[in-house]
Amino acid sequence: MRKRKLDICVISDAHLGTYGCYADELLAYLSSIEPSILILNGDMIDVWNFQTPYFPSSHLNVVEKILSMASNGTKVYYIKGNHDHMTLGTTAKDLGAITFCKKLVLNLNGKKTWFFHGDIFDVPFLSVKWFSKLGDIGFAILLGVNTAVNSYLKSRKKEKFSFSKKIKESGPNSEVYISDFENKVVDLARDNNFDCVVCGHVHYPKKRLIESVKGNVLYLNSGDWVTHMTALEYSFKRWKLYRYQNDKLSPFFADATLKATSLNDLMTSMAVKER
Repeated sequence: MRKRKLDICVISDAHLGTYGCYADELLAYLSSIEPSILILNGDMIDVWNFQTPYFPSSHLNVVEKILSMASNGTKVYYIKGNHDHMTLGTTAKDLGAITFCKKLVLNLNGKKTWFFHGDIFDVPFLSVKWFSKLGDIGFAILLGVNTAVNSYLKSRKKEKFSFSKKIKESGPNSEVYISDFENKVVDLARDNNFDCVVCGHVHYPKKRLIESVKGNVLYLNSGDWVTHMTALEYSFKRWKLYRYQNDKLSPFFADATLKATSLNDLMTSMAVKER
């Protein structure tokens, strides 16, 4: 069965290592596509919730699949999310064909496109609008303050603030939190002259063109693999929101490369280097 070729695939919020992750479905999806670029937009492996030694083979298979894709020519970007645990400093770090970063900017058919997870808005008392005027410096400040606040809350054994958590808890009012998040993302993107912004974090898949006298911004959210089983696909110069439940072919894909390649073989074939 022939795999679908894509220019870019974006997935986020798989939360591997938790009971809610649809790992088998995610593996089937990844096995059905052949993207030139794979963007993992945060919270792929859930370090927050490693309270029990739970990481079954189905979850490990997803990790192996991603490493296999990277070793076979797919350029993989891993953007840090709030449930990830990695120290990046000020530079991106490469693991062979995998680049770890805090954000990513690509020019797609003349459209300046910004990828980041979205958790910088998890500090509700900050004036995001003011920081957005500072461009990259403002983004770095937001990210730094968010990290510091969450570290402080953790040291005080208090719950971290999270837009995704608030949305889940708000029930009928979830649309208010989602709209608030989208508006903050778009304002930040528009003030920094981006045509398109791609994020995750809130576990709510969306493709929406937001028009304004200040400029139009295409807002994209890749959703999650805990509830919605969604991804974003870019090909033929346009974005598409993929939904696993509507895909009749992905469940039938069997990936032979996983049987032939071990995780240790993949890891030893890659050398760590820093930009």
